[in-house]
Amino acid sequence: MANTLVQFRADETSRIKAVDICERLGIDLQTYLRMCVSRLIQENGIPFSMKLDAEQENRGINAMKAAAHIAAENGISDMTLDEINAEISAARE
Repeated sequence: MANTLVQFRADETSRIKAVDICERLGIDLQTYLRMCVSRLIQENGIPFSMKLDAEQENRGINAMKAAAHIAAENGISDMTLDEINAEISAARE
């Protein structure tokens, strides 16, 4: 079976975002496009969705935001590092 070149145009911003998503999924854009064509033919339609879990992607940031929210609710969001260390030391005693 002979290979043929398939080309299409996309705006640069979309291409960069697509490459980034593919890299985070562990593949390159060309592999993804070959997968799409292959599965499109096998399923006679668009058969799948590959998405990154936004919550998992930002888990650390979400944890820091949650901690900041809890601190604000308890009136301790403006504590200095010395005050925080004093609280930790007191809790350990």
